[in-house]
Amino acid sequence: MSIPLTHADRHALGVRARKQLARSAHANFELSACPQAPLDLLRDSMRGRIARLVQVKYERMVASAFGFFRGAVPIMAADLACHPNTGITTQLCGDAHVNNLGAYAGFDGRIVFDINDFDETIHGPFEWDVKRMATSLLLAGREAGIRRTARQEAVATFTERYRRSMSEFAVMPVLEIARYQIHRLGHIDPIPAILETAERSTPQKMLVKLTEPARPGTKAAVKNSTASRRFRSEPPLLERLGPKEAQTVLDALTPYVRTLQPERRHFLAQYGAVDVAFKVVGTGSVGQRDYCVYFEGWSRAESTDPLFLQIKEEAASAYAPYLPEDASGHTHQGHRVVDGQRALQLTSDPFLGYTSIEGRDYLVRQLNDHKASLDLLTLDAVGLQGYADLCGELLARGHARAGDPVAISAYLGNSDRFDRAILAFAHSYADKTEHDWGLLKKSFKKTK
Repeated sequence: MSIPLTHADRHALGVRARKQLARSAHANFELSACPQAPLDLLRDSMRGRIARLVQVKYERMVASAFGFFRGAVPIMAADLACHPNTGITTQLCGDAHVNNLGAYAGFDGRIVFDINDFDETIHGPFEWDVKRMATSLLLAGREAGIRRTARQEAVATFTERYRRSMSEFAVMPVLEIARYQIHRLGHIDPIPAILETAERSTPQKMLVKLTEPARPGTKAAVKNSTASRRFRSEPPLLERLGPKEAQTVLDALTPYVRTLQPERRHFLAQYGAVDVAFKVVGTGSVGQRDYCVYFEGWSRAESTDPLFLQIKEEAASAYAPYLPEDASGHTHQGHRVVDGQRALQLTSDPFLGYTSIEGRDYLVRQLNDHKASLDLLTLDAVGLQGYADLCGELLARGHARAGDPVAISAYLGNSDRFDRAILAFAHSYADKTEHDWGLLKKSFKKTK
């Protein structure tokens, strides 16, 4: 175990980083510095994906500028890497945007609100997450029809809260950072509505949504299953697997179980697999292999006790080509996501783990256990402001848990110089995103 730097050394590291990259320099986004064509980057990222589903991803990306932004992490990763960085690293979310925060159930049954998507997680410059989240706030505000001044205020609120929170974490005992909770969630518009939706989003509701009574003569994908329901078939978004393919997926659960904590293995053992389906979810992940396993618990004789596990293919982070080889820390991409998620979140899905199927890496997690997220179209100026404030605190908490809050805080300082620079960057990058979105729409029309 290495001897940690002193508080003074870590503070000095942050101050020195200002000489490497002035805080005001974050305002600069030079398109000429980034030679890669955005649509080429997007096409390259589709390699290895299921060809028939690539069209679905493009359809979701052309629907709105924000939808494009969600699916265009490879473009932004390349654009960020074209510019200087602070050299102060932490575990990145990698895809920090307003819809990648959400509610879910912790192991103790409480509804938690936190960052909740980590497909792109990797160790990298802290400001990359800040820039992506700030840009997403502007794009979300544009999509919701919120006036320009309110959008700017939201980004300013986000960066100020991030900076001030990091300053607080810099003087906090380590375990206080690890346990830090935000108690004002019920008073931040629009969080109460999201939490209420999460309370209602039970596995039983997913059962009704995803499954149907087994039809006479329908073969069970799982041997000896006596459950009376099966996955619906709604291709291409939800398709039941045949027995042979289903068994391949189920076989991958054996190594997955070994990645769980012992008490979690015990609880999972109380469930029996019923059916397996292929499911399309999200925007960025469309085209990758994504399975869903429906389980029933054995503890209740007369009523259902469903559990849905998602087995989701994970490729290397879009940032990996631009960072040192050891930035990922893992050769297994599912393991990378699990460790990144546990580092950044206060509490994680109790069934979070990883496995492999036919040489491909997979993340395993619950598909939906009291999950809910922001509906952009319901946002008003007040809601965007409150949400931006929470984004800043949650991102700062994650970065402080997984990185060095003293060095980051020393770099940010007490003035709003960094805040103003991030706002300028976000404006430039939101405009660039809308331009790239236009290119994709034009290309998409030609190929239809």
